[in-house]
Amino acid sequence: MTADVSPSRQDGPRARLLALDYRVFEAVASRHWPGADRLLPRLSRSANHGLLWFGTAAAMAATGTPRARRAAVRGVASLALASATINTLGKRSVRRARPLLDSVPLIRQLKRQPITTSFPSGHSASAVAFATGVALESRAWGAGVAPVAGAVALSRVYTGVHFPGDVVAGAALGAGAAFAVRGLAPTRGQLPAPGRPRPEAPALPGGEGLVLVAESGARAGERARALGAVLPLAEVITCEPDDVGAELEKAAGRARALGVCGGDGSVNAAAGVALRHGLPLAVLPGGRPDHFAYDIGVEETRDLCRAVEEGGAVTVDVGRFRSPDGTPEEDRTEGIFLNTFSLGVLPETVRRSDRWARRLGDRPASALAALRTLRSTPAPMSAEVRGRRRPLWLLFAGNGSYHRFGLAPGRRLDLADGLLDVRAVHGGRKPGVRLLAAALAGSAVRTPVQAAVRLRSLRVDDIGPGTVAAYDGELTDVQGALLLDKLSEALTVYRPLPVIG
Repeated sequence: MTADVSPSRQDGPRARLLALDYRVFEAVASRHWPGADRLLPRLSRSANHGLLWFGTAAAMAATGTPRARRAAVRGVASLALASATINTLGKRSVRRARPLLDSVPLIRQLKRQPITTSFPSGHSASAVAFATGVALESRAWGAGVAPVAGAVALSRVYTGVHFPGDVVAGAALGAGAAFAVRGLAPTRGQLPAPGRPRPEAPALPGGEGLVLVAESGARAGERARALGAVLPLAEVITCEPDDVGAELEKAAGRARALGVCGGDGSVNAAAGVALRHGLPLAVLPGGRPDHFAYDIGVEETRDLCRAVEEGGAVTVDVGRFRSPDGTPEEDRTEGIFLNTFSLGVLPETVRRSDRWARRLGDRPASALAALRTLRSTPAPMSAEVRGRRRPLWLLFAGNGSYHRFGLAPGRRLDLADGLLDVRAVHGGRKPGVRLLAAALAGSAVRTPVQAAVRLRSLRVDDIGPGTVAAYDGELTDVQGALLLDKLSEALTVYRPLPVIG
């Protein structure tokens, strides 16, 4: 139902605001905008029930970039909060009638007129909430979504279903919902740098002095070419994955900064070379998954280019595994890890979980990966941990504290905390129930089935022959005893630092 809400017989500040609202509505209704008569009503209908924004979020997520996925999720969460607020509080608090449609041309009017009260505009709240949520996570995506959101808000006045004041109030509520979501779940830009600041990292304008070695795969090659276009003075070398280590060693002799673009194994090799030569490391994501690059805040080529040119960098810890002193030379094992080190069934479990997590979610992926891995697992590993001998189905040590439920590693907020994130699933003849319970419970829960602790170092003794260890995607045979510890703040890594002020 519509009604004449002309405030001509009222007085006071509220009446003047209502009068202005009424005059603006009449001005919009009487003005003809070329092309808008067909476009804006269609756009308004497409936003019914948030369908336009859900479709936009799906398209953003389909691009595959982490920032776009996060922006899409934040936009939808902001929209959901705004819609809940409008429907539970807004519409019931102010029962304002809809405008009369006498002055609105028939071609603009919606075929189905809304039957709810007019104040505030739910479409405007949803549009602004989604656009603001997206922009808080990604300015580039926000700039693309904002004009559409503005057009949807305008369409509500243009089609005659809302007064301008309804739209302004809805927009304010939508923006407030987006900021409320950010208060509950901070954006990546709000989080502190995941390492310790290192201002003395060299700034390399145009990339001069940077030598980047990239794997020859399609994704890594594309990223490396994009970096070369932005940093024309950088030297970019493309080679087969098996040749990355040798190329990195040669590059270290002439580089001011060493760069790598590839999978976890290549990044691990580059970290070792950078440590030996005392060089800062530039990591460009080019494999799947790219845990280390994403955790330090380098998700796209422009992130690394900005850091290299400005000299933005942090120091991070490096995990280390090695045989104890006195181990015969032929049995010695040593290496480093930037992400994870694992023994037992975890290497294959994590690999499968990472592959399925995007489609199924973390916990279902961890559970399914655990069950699939068990089919080919005949017996637990035997080892002595912290003075106690026990059968172990898996042992995991992360370089820094991970924040994710399930067996697979996830996100780290601090790569210089000096801690190993240690998880173990132990004992029992039937590992199925144990691994499944650990996958569903997550790392934060201690049970008789699993242990989850954070330590500065760990010793594992009496590892049986033929045991395979996985570190940053690489595999090696281990036996006897192993020491796990950290090289605190040993590696300087380029990453874009937040702008202060």
